[in-house]
Amino acid sequence: MSRFQILPEAVEGNDTTLMPCAACDVREMTICSVLGGHELDRLAQIVARVPVAAGQTIFQEGDDAEHVYNIVSGSVRLFKLLPDGRRQITGFLFDSDFLGLALKQHYAYSAEAVSPTVVCRFPRGKLERLFDDLPKLEKRLLDEASNELIAAQDQMLLLGRKTAAERLSSFLFALARRQNNRHVELEMTRTDIADYLGLTIETVSRTFTKLRKLDIIDTPDAHSVVIKDASVLKDMAEGE
Repeated sequence: MSRFQILPEAVEGNDTTLMPCAACDVREMTICSVLGGHELDRLAQIVARVPVAAGQTIFQEGDDAEHVYNIVSGSVRLFKLLPDGRRQITGFLFDSDFLGLALKQHYAYSAEAVSPTVVCRFPRGKLERLFDDLPKLEKRLLDEASNELIAAQDQMLLLGRKTAAERLSSFLFALARRQNNRHVELEMTRTDIADYLGLTIETVSRTFTKLRKLDIIDTPDAHSVVIKDASVLKDMAEGE
């Protein structure tokens, strides 16, 4: 896995970072949503908009937690490597999601782009210094930390109590809600899904086939799923 390279135009505080903050398509869904006018200008002075190629690493577990990030577009997988070398994916993030929060001085997980991705990168130290003047920004960041905790708890339930069909149904139903569409785009691979759900790739494939035979979903290709019966999928996700 290679680290992403910051392009020359993605330098914190230069003119190219000021306009995207005001015109950003996802601003109203990010931490920036609580800011306006000169407050947004101050934040723009420390942000860099950075392109990340598919498969490239944004940061690795154990790296110094020098930056935090908002996803502008694309998708990111979060994962940890187990002592035996296996990979456990702990989550997938998409446009408007926040990542890189760390209670300690080092990242607790790795982050890698699934598809071509653009992130807004904030130096952690400079962002923390803004909190004194912009307390509502700090509160918004704490909300993001709470969301991460909830997501971690959901993942524990997913892996600890649910069957393979319930796990895959939960995953697909969550994606359908996130995309607000019954035609779900799967940018991640079946291996990614298996590593997230704590299953083998063979079990994931069999479970997709099972849901398809039950006429709950259709799979036009490897990267899309059509939800044919959302209510049944929801019931299956909840173990009913």
